[in-house]
Amino acid sequence: MKVSDFDYHLPEELIAQTPLKDRTASRLLVLNRQTSEIYHDQFAHLGNYLQKGDVLVLNDTSVIPARLIGTKEDTKAVIEVLLLKQLQDDNWECLVKKAKKIKIGSVVTFGDGLLKAKCISIGEEGIRGFQMIYQGVFYEILDDLGEMPLPPYIHEKLQDQNRYQTVYNKNIGSAAAPTAGLHFTNELLLSLSKKGVIITFVTLHVGLGTFRPVQVHKVEEHHMHTEFYQVSKETADILNLAKKENRKIIAVGTTSLRTLETVLRDHQVFMETSGWSDIFIYPGYQFKAIDELITNFHLPKSTLLMLVSALAGTTNIKNAYKEAIKEKYRFFSFGDSMLIKGE
Repeated sequence: MKVSDFDYHLPEELIAQTPLKDRTASRLLVLNRQTSEIYHDQFAHLGNYLQKGDVLVLNDTSVIPARLIGTKEDTKAVIEVLLLKQLQDDNWECLVKKAKKIKIGSVVTFGDGLLKAKCISIGEEGIRGFQMIYQGVFYEILDDLGEMPLPPYIHEKLQDQNRYQTVYNKNIGSAAAPTAGLHFTNELLLSLSKKGVIITFVTLHVGLGTFRPVQVHKVEEHHMHTEFYQVSKETADILNLAKKENRKIIAVGTTSLRTLETVLRDHQVFMETSGWSDIFIYPGYQFKAIDELITNFHLPKSTLLMLVSALAGTTNIKNAYKEAIKEKYRFFSFGDSMLIKGE
């Protein structure tokens, strides 16, 4: 399978640069993967497509201000460091711009020495392992020194940092937002609950895969980086009962979907567990965990576009994206939403 099969042309003006004032004001493209029908609606009307007893699974990860600008201690060269995932204690895997300047033992200093990062390992494609050196509480220092790690296609400055967080964010650790969840407000979640939709949470800390384009020609040769996930007993019980009673499980975002599919791949049933997910979903994959998906519109040739093509069918996704472009939907992180229905 060729990566080029998942390419499409997107006019640059359709890349959303800023979030809408009202989270639920985004548009909703509804794709029926069985009949190939497409409907246009508003995200505020999501409840019209959900039934009592449906289970909505959201990712409650919280984005950290993971982008740090510092200087190399000996040469004063400006170095940009993106925190990707915490390895153990104060050791972090990071993506570094001008990585060739950073060798084992190199020290990058931030905020007049408030935080220092000593290189302890060298990986591929700009990856470095750093030991963080500081006094006090790490995440408080990060709040002072770091910036939200917006994707490179967003050129506008984010006025309100909370708009790159879901309203239900809880567990600190992501290098990017689970963007399908950005459309929800507390009021919408409450109205869905009142309708009888069951809302539950998993955690997956979004990491390197979000920032890395696919650089191989054949899909099967792509290597997925690992991301930490966690599922509680309460969520596992809710999902197992839904399966037993043939009720729908709807993943909010590809991160929630990958978490659930990882658990069923590894354990055959939902259970309280945590670990590192490296699941790569592309056409031909047989879904075991979920029935439907709420997601945004994804970059050309990305693993996320491959994932939604696996769920809805490549032809259906191509047609839906063509329709979205024709109707001038807003794309990517701050863009509009899609519901891939099962029937």
